[in-house]
Amino acid sequence: MNQTIVSIDWLFQHIGDPNLVILDASLKQNQANLKTNFSNLKIKGARFFDLKNIFSRQDSDLPNMVLSPQYFALECQKLGINQDSTIVVYDNLGIYSSPRVWWMFQLMGHTNIAVLDGGLPAWVSALYPTEIYSADSTTYKLGNFITNYNTGWLVNQSQLTQHLSDTTAIIIDARKEARFWGKAPEPRPNLRSGHIQGSINIPFTKVLHSGFFKEKEALLTLAQSLNLGKKRLIFSCGSGTTACILLLAFQTVLKNPMALYDGSWSEWGIKN
Repeated sequence: MNQTIVSIDWLFQHIGDPNLVILDASLKQNQANLKTNFSNLKIKGARFFDLKNIFSRQDSDLPNMVLSPQYFALECQKLGINQDSTIVVYDNLGIYSSPRVWWMFQLMGHTNIAVLDGGLPAWVSALYPTEIYSADSTTYKLGNFITNYNTGWLVNQSQLTQHLSDTTAIIIDARKEARFWGKAPEPRPNLRSGHIQGSINIPFTKVLHSGFFKEKEALLTLAQSLNLGKKRLIFSCGSGTTACILLLAFQTVLKNPMALYDGSWSEWGIKN
């Protein structure tokens, strides 16, 4: 698979492929206060990719921090994911948390993964097969997934600080304008208002339309309006989730090197 975003029709046509793994990355709650009508429904055969409780560091004071390569590989193996798996990830809001999973796999060196455009709402609308989540936890045959960690996809606080004094990178914040400009309070406690010095604001909703990514022409127009040149693009948000929506959207139309500041405002905005 050479696509980073696939349609529901593509997935339906390939749903019987033996190497295909469908991951459901839906969140029970989100900071954007978005609601779903499909909280107990999933694509038939999908495996739950638990972003909050499994695929985020539970020993960190920051939310949603990515796992180490060792633990990421172990949890993927438990989901029956193999080195040659073709992965399609979706969420029940259309496009919200699924790009975060796409980014995780890029970081871990597995590029054979795509986000389902429109997610579960589009799948249900097309009357494609679904099933109810079972109360019993499902176990899978242990996979042989391994990681090939690609540090270029990740920026930490120290690295971001270094970029503030040079002109080789542009920091793009995916939060709402009111939060970026400090006109609305942060939803998490103990965070000051405002934004990272020198960053620009592109709310993640700017690249979406009705739960789908906008057409490439519209995404390219948006990207070109920012005069990004060939600089490295570093994406940030509240806690590293919606920034991945922008990252994936821009990745489809630009060749700039891109990375995520995983700590995002949850780390940078801590009140001292």
